[in-house]
Amino acid sequence: MRRAEYGMENNMISLENGDISVLINTKGAELKSLKRNGKEYLWQGIPEIWGGTAPLLFPICGGLKDDKFIFDGKEYTLQKHGYIRFCEFEVEKKESTSATFLHRSDKDTYAVYPFNYELRVTYTLTDSGVCVTYRVDNTDTKQMYFSIGSHEGYVTPEGIEDYDIIFPEKETLNSVILDGNLLEKHSVPIIKDSNVLPLYDKYFTLDALVFKDLKSRSATLRNRKTGRFVKVDFPDKPYFLLWHKHAAPYICLEPWCGIPDTQDSNYDLTKKEGIISLPSGKTYEISHFITVGEE
Repeated sequence: MRRAEYGMENNMISLENGDISVLINTKGAELKSLKRNGKEYLWQGIPEIWGGTAPLLFPICGGLKDDKFIFDGKEYTLQKHGYIRFCEFEVEKKESTSATFLHRSDKDTYAVYPFNYELRVTYTLTDSGVCVTYRVDNTDTKQMYFSIGSHEGYVTPEGIEDYDIIFPEKETLNSVILDGNLLEKHSVPIIKDSNVLPLYDKYFTLDALVFKDLKSRSATLRNRKTGRFVKVDFPDKPYFLLWHKHAAPYICLEPWCGIPDTQDSNYDLTKKEGIISLPSGKTYEISHFITVGEE
């Protein structure tokens, strides 16, 4: 597992189509810039606040109870959100408006996550943003169990309280309470029968808003004064989180295929909520779409 320290710059790959330009770091295949007509929409990873910009979460999303799981009778230690954000990817394919990044399992990844796989991340520019596609190939002889999720941060220069999250459907949302890295059985009400969630810094006193019951398959971050917006479409991702550090000028919109452990987890990876089960020799592929602009 080729590993680099978080926050350091490695090889940057640029894509551009005239209106949209992006930069992607080969470390973690992490999006580092997303501009439309020269205007930056992505958080720029200020280390003293939060050094990430858009880390990929794999092979778990969120935390494990005691940072461990059990598979086939053996115990493994795995940090919150997994390890892939620290790994070097190779550039498998590069065109002017699209690039595919490849990471293969190796003896180091196998020591903490006992599956052989190939993971590809493809960025494809659109007229108004970017499509992000994750592809997992199970190259092992056994069933593979994993989660995968997005953690893109978007800059909010005026502060998050000038922004709303807008859903296409009316939602009654309850956020599952986080105790450290683990989910409690209880939740707190956030909005009732509304498609607008006004953002308040107080929501993020503990950590994140965790929604397991979202009906909508997209969410739009919109400045109610200027009309500046970021829309994220996630047609096939069942969980959605919002995360922000107190008083920091960014917020993360996070569609996940996976969820943190609950406090009463029994550590069994195969029984973990939200876990994806992929047979030997099969492929799992999923995309989300980011649109940026001003109304």
